[in-house]
Amino acid sequence: QVQLVESGGELVQAGDSLRLACAISGRTDTLWTLGWFRQAPGEQRAFVAAIRTKGDYSFYGDSMRGRFSISRDSANNAVFLNVSSLEPGDTARYYCTAASTYYYEPRHPSHFNYWGQGTQVTVSS
Repeated sequence: QVQLVESGGELVQAGDSLRLACAISGRTDTLWTLGWFRQAPGEQRAFVAAIRTKGDYSFYGDSMRGRFSISRDSANNAVFLNVSSLEPGDTARYYCTAASTYYYEPRHPSHFNYWGQGTQVTVSS
């Protein structure tokens, strides 16, 4: 089993930057990919970014490239999401996730089998 706990979400102003963190515990050696999704009220969960647990290969959602940056620590005990130039449209609950099955570029929630409870990011204009 793997446990994920997010932190770092808060109320910020447009233009601010934020760093979200996810602490990972349990059988991290079974994981292939770590990622972030976000979900705004009334919307589906959207893929933000993901990174392999081995090497530095990372990939981003279609509209996420540029302002979002994912990274992890070398032991895979944590994954981070840096977001710059925040916009009101970034307001959402951000979820940390992990996959123990290999996919080339997992982008759908069904590709991931471990989830945190989420951390709320609210951006005021």
